[in-house]
Amino acid sequence: MQWLMRLRQSCLSVARIYGTAMEHLPQDLYIPPDALEIMLDAFEGPLDLLLYLIRKANVDILDIPMAPLTRQYLDYIDSMQASNLELAAEYLVMAAMLIEIKSRMLLPRTKVGEGDEAEDPRAELVRRLMEYEQMKLAGQKLNEMPQAEREFYWVETLVEKSLYVRHPDVSVADLKEAWDSIFRQAKLNKNHKIGREELSVREHMGIILRLLQERGGFVQFETMFDPEMGAPGLVVHFLAMLELAREKLVEFTQTEAFQPIYVRVHQGGSEPSQESA
Repeated sequence: MQWLMRLRQSCLSVARIYGTAMEHLPQDLYIPPDALEIMLDAFEGPLDLLLYLIRKANVDILDIPMAPLTRQYLDYIDSMQASNLELAAEYLVMAAMLIEIKSRMLLPRTKVGEGDEAEDPRAELVRRLMEYEQMKLAGQKLNEMPQAEREFYWVETLVEKSLYVRHPDVSVADLKEAWDSIFRQAKLNKNHKIGREELSVREHMGIILRLLQERGGFVQFETMFDPEMGAPGLVVHFLAMLELAREKLVEFTQTEAFQPIYVRVHQGGSEPSQESA
């Protein structure tokens, strides 16, 4: 008998809080009925709603039954208005379009020519629905792809030293300064010999190449000039070096800015030098 009384009391109670049965609703708590209504389906626009109704009815998108589709669309709009939701203008425009298509399908279709078929009033709507469905499926595929800050995070690293060390470029001003230094040293060696000498640039080019091959590797620019040559010989020797650089037979390099300039035989298969005259 006790379990029967407990069962009857539980059936008459409105709810149970912490195991205690409540037989009456609280007087100070009021919940309006509309607050418990839930919209289960949310649509991004009228085309999304139409596509949902077509797929729900399992009909062919190329042969849409306009009468039931229009009726279901208008019922959904009425339910939205009953729920005090503000309808966007595009929903109302689509409703007017559906009613127009439904009306045009009730009228006899007129043929443009003898061999042509009558235009289907649903053609434009079907085209828009197919394009929207393609874009929606493409958006879903993109959303399924891994995204930064969602499936993975970016990692930043700092590389303190670069793998390739680029030496400073040798400019024309650097060559001029080096040449002025050599010329000043040549003036210190006073020579008053008077005579005429025929100097050949090609001959000095050969001298420079032989000297570089004998010493091998890098040779300091200043050591390539002998003050004993005098001013004419130094000029011809400098022109020969510039001609070798123009013909890419020698190359100039410099380890750092304002450091000595070095000369070497041009390496054909290696990386080009930082500066060539």
